[in-house]
Amino acid sequence: MSFTFQKASPTAAVVRIGKALDFRNAAEFKAACQEHARQGIRYYVLDFSGTGILDSTGLGVIFSLYRQLTPAGGQVVFASVSRPVQVVVQLTRTYKVFRQFPTVEAALQAHAAPAAQAQIPQRPTGTA
Repeated sequence: MSFTFQKASPTAAVVRIGKALDFRNAAEFKAACQEHARQGIRYYVLDFSGTGILDSTGLGVIFSLYRQLTPAGGQVVFASVSRPVQVVVQLTRTYKVFRQFPTVEAALQAHAAPAAQAQIPQRPTGTA
């Protein structure tokens, strides 16, 4: 397995893709993501910092994960996209579906920000 999962919160995980996500490891990636989804992970940060190969099979399993998570309010985002992966993202216009962040930390902060805003007490509106 060239990728690793790191749980960032009860509902978020960082997946370090490694050197490649292609026909050789796509099925293993999909099975691992589905197992984590069953455990409650709904926000996936895919870290492409060390990735040199992303082929159509790899891209297909990412879209499969996206289709599985979005009805439940989940998200898949890209972080630290390497130059070879950026070329694939541009050619396939995948950037229209998956948000991209310069770093994993920025992606996790974007995920945490709505939750933090929800905890801010709201001022009552109107008069009694």
